[in-house]
Amino acid sequence: MSSELAKLSITQAAAKLQAGEITSVDLVRACVEEAKAKNPELNAYLEIFEDVEAQAKEADTRRAKGETGALLGIPLAIKDNILIKGKHASAASKMLEPYVAIYDSTAIAKLKKEGAVFVGRTNMDEFALGGSTENSAFGVTKNPHDASRVAGGTSGGSAAAVAADMALGALGSDTGGSVRNPASFCGVVGFKPTYGAVSRFGLIAAVSSFDQIGPITKTVADAELLFNVIKGKDPLDSTSTEFPRSDLSSGSSRSDLGNSSRSASRRIGVPRSLLVQGVEADVLEKFEASLEKLKAEGYEVVDIEIPSISLALATYYITNFAEVSSNLSRFDGVRYGLSLKGETLADDYAKSRAEGFGPETRRRILLGTYVLSAGYYDAYYGKAGLARKKLTDEFVKAFTDIELIATPTMPTPAFKVGEKEDPLSMYAADLFTVTANLTGNPAISLPMGNVSRPSTSLGTTGNSELPVGIQFTAAHGDEAALFRVGKTLLGEAN
Repeated sequence: MSSELAKLSITQAAAKLQAGEITSVDLVRACVEEAKAKNPELNAYLEIFEDVEAQAKEADTRRAKGETGALLGIPLAIKDNILIKGKHASAASKMLEPYVAIYDSTAIAKLKKEGAVFVGRTNMDEFALGGSTENSAFGVTKNPHDASRVAGGTSGGSAAAVAADMALGALGSDTGGSVRNPASFCGVVGFKPTYGAVSRFGLIAAVSSFDQIGPITKTVADAELLFNVIKGKDPLDSTSTEFPRSDLSSGSSRSDLGNSSRSASRRIGVPRSLLVQGVEADVLEKFEASLEKLKAEGYEVVDIEIPSISLALATYYITNFAEVSSNLSRFDGVRYGLSLKGETLADDYAKSRAEGFGPETRRRILLGTYVLSAGYYDAYYGKAGLARKKLTDEFVKAFTDIELIATPTMPTPAFKVGEKEDPLSMYAADLFTVTANLTGNPAISLPMGNVSRPSTSLGTTGNSELPVGIQFTAAHGDEAALFRVGKTLLGEAN
């Protein structure tokens, strides 16, 4: 019975809680039981909170007093870079390993108000830098579908926890696909809101102009539910913005950056020139089959050209490195983070940062410092800013004629642990996801089926059925279009 409870979606569990068929304690125990059985192998959770059952009992008490709410008593997993007061938040780094948050992030405060239960903090790439959760200081997170493969990143722990029924839903953060990438690899729904739609207050910064908190869930309806709770303008985050609600009745696109036409409704644009770049054949077959399904449901699919999209990957990583260098400069062993003593002050800095940061983080700090340095700023960072503006303008123009842009989420299924030792091959895998962070548009990854790949998990041989995802991007503020197409594709009621 308990394992069946852990398989429920948030909306299913909320209905059972409201009807009195189950309690929050029942749900939490089911998820923790799954975690105790699976986490030793998967390493999705860095910590399961000791007070998780006490949180559930409090939720049950609130319900007994007459409170209702779709998230009251729902067990969620939280990425290790989102602050929960009184809980550790290390961003999966030795630099912050002992840090205990002294306040709640805005997203967490909103979830607490609704009565959500936090099961634990999930593993991630250190400081949200990576694409596989292999860069965590506390070990790799494995894919629930094949433990010889990665769960994706940087929110790999959150995606694995949801896919393995160790939580009913989760929060991650998306810097260049960090919610959508692991959602694709683990076969769940990953949603990145419009930049500014969810407050970043209390999110440990990676790349401030890209980062956005987003839900990872089993269904589109669950992602919509979580988004509607955590979104909204926040006086503590000057970049946050009030966007239209996701339950708009109009079928037309909305954009605060361009005037969408009603004729764009239910038109999907496909940038075909991108699909020739490393997409594996069976992934492309699943993508085309998904488009055909949407055509049968009344969507029109057209080919589009976005001239600057070929520059997206280079533009993204130059900007990423630069902002990482700036944001992580505070962790110097004096003001913040791990503090190790050397013979001189310079030795203190060098020793603390060398031992506190992992190899990928150090690589990005060094490259970011280079592109921001005198003599190179205009040649690299300045040009990247111009390319980013041009790409954003081209997206605005595209959304005057279409409602959605579709691509595979990732060009391949989950790769094997240790397979991508070359950093450039890892970066290239982000081809389809980084554009939404550059332009600030909302995007969603949906499961579109499985492909077969060889497995060596647990010493066995044979094939694993690995999930792959389809990604849709919409105009700024038009989260509603993403939820509509997602529910249509996955057969959920609109």
